[in-house]
Amino acid sequence: MKRLVLIIFVLFFFAPSLVCGDLYEERLDRGLRSSEDYAFFLIKKAKAHPEEAQRLLSAALKYSPDLPAVYFELARVNFSPSIEGISKSFYYLVEGITAYQRNFWWFFTMAGTLVMSLILSFVISIVVVIAMRLFQNLPLLSHDIEEQKIKLGLFILLILSLAGPLWLVGGVLLILGLYMEKWDRSVVYFYLVFLLLSPVVFKITSLFFNAPAHHVLKAIVQVNESRDNRYAISVLRNINDEIARFSYALALKREGRYNEALGIYSTLIDKSPNARVYNNIANCYVARNDMARAKKFYEKSIELRPTVVSLYNLSQVSRRTRDYTKGEGYFLSAQKLSPGAVSRFQTLWSWNPNRFVVDEVLPLPVLLSYAMHNPMGVSSIGLSALPLSVTPVFALVLIILFYVLDRSIESRAYRCKKCGVIFCNMCEKHLPWGRMCPKCFGSLVKLDGLDPRERIARLQETYSYQVRRRSIVKTFSLLLPGSAYIYGGDVLKGFLLLWYFLFLLSLIPVGSFFAERILQFPHLWLNVVAVLIMGIVYAISIITVRRRLAKRWL
Repeated sequence: MKRLVLIIFVLFFFAPSLVCGDLYEERLDRGLRSSEDYAFFLIKKAKAHPEEAQRLLSAALKYSPDLPAVYFELARVNFSPSIEGISKSFYYLVEGITAYQRNFWWFFTMAGTLVMSLILSFVISIVVVIAMRLFQNLPLLSHDIEEQKIKLGLFILLILSLAGPLWLVGGVLLILGLYMEKWDRSVVYFYLVFLLLSPVVFKITSLFFNAPAHHVLKAIVQVNESRDNRYAISVLRNINDEIARFSYALALKREGRYNEALGIYSTLIDKSPNARVYNNIANCYVARNDMARAKKFYEKSIELRPTVVSLYNLSQVSRRTRDYTKGEGYFLSAQKLSPGAVSRFQTLWSWNPNRFVVDEVLPLPVLLSYAMHNPMGVSSIGLSALPLSVTPVFALVLIILFYVLDRSIESRAYRCKKCGVIFCNMCEKHLPWGRMCPKCFGSLVKLDGLDPRERIARLQETYSYQVRRRSIVKTFSLLLPGSAYIYGGDVLKGFLLLWYFLFLLSLIPVGSFFAERILQFPHLWLNVVAVLIMGIVYAISIITVRRRLAKRWL
């Protein structure tokens, strides 16, 4: 009975590790060194059992060495308020960020988070500018229409709403921009350039939305990041572009279908000699135990571009054929190029063809370029009803139109900077200095134009207006950085500050959106950095606004 209990105990606690160990070795024999699903399982288990977290996460790192989530969890687990704890945590954090270079989907989602946040925050900032300037600039337009009825025609620009929400925003911004200061009108040009580039913007946004569901891209990434071969074989069989054929041949080779892989590699070589292809052809011949041919193709690969992979492989084959002197020389050359890579190759070594020599795979830049240059469907997401081919022409016309209107309209209403009264050179023949209305000019500068009692009453009225205005500016400074500047008339500075703050703010929800669709783990470090910078920007913004108000600069 005791012996039976002991057997059950051993099977219960050690059988899973033995099975996983066999599975790990079996995957390595197929050229697969990344098992992300199992690594995520171990991460969840580590969170549920903190006392075993270090062991479980070390195992997760073994099964998926290119998964940033494992490093981030190790950084969290190893953190403690001590020099050793902080240094360990920082080390794993840096390693996790470095692992982005080896993991396509993590890099892709981070890039998508940054780009989409940049676009989203830009559009929201423009909408905020319109909302804050609408009730201040429309009375100026109304005053001009009373003086010159022809300016009523500016409302024709609102017909842009028929082309979609983005164009409606552009039309309203064009009208309001005519009543902004000289440099503040740059905000209008920024938005019109955005519309000019909108086909590119829509293409990029469609890429980040559609790529995760693109089966060909998924298959290519999986085989080149050593995650799966069979999915690539099923998906890439009839795809004829060079990247897909290379990946398909790589999957075939790892599954032991050497003749098929050699046939595909030969067609690729006929089109264009390539160091990666020569190396992988040589690997096929190693698997077929034809070392003489393998050496020739490794040498061709090194002639085109000596890499740590081809030098290491040639050193392996040279030693296998008892040419130890050359083998040692090639090995030392490989170590000079990348000692870390050579160390990784050696830890995975066995007599299996997929582990005795190393395959060349497509690096991250090539995969990103493939994703960018392959059509995955472009959509305007309902924001523009215009065809993408017409959009740049239409935006260019608006840029020219705004420039002409800005240059041709000479008489424009503006507010007195002291009391806020609206006037223009049509209703006031002699405009006083400093953009002050005649009454403020007489009571504050000329001094002899008003009775003392009237002057005092005027000063009290002006003071009350300035107090109300400053209190509104202070309130806006507490809401969003940059909004106080936009309300105060410094639109360009306020827009840039608001855009930067909203960009940091949008990183969190946008990053979570991409993480839920593609990853099982969010970019927490990016969220932490964004929150810290947001706090600094918010505090500096409030302090700066208060100081400018004290000096009467805002």
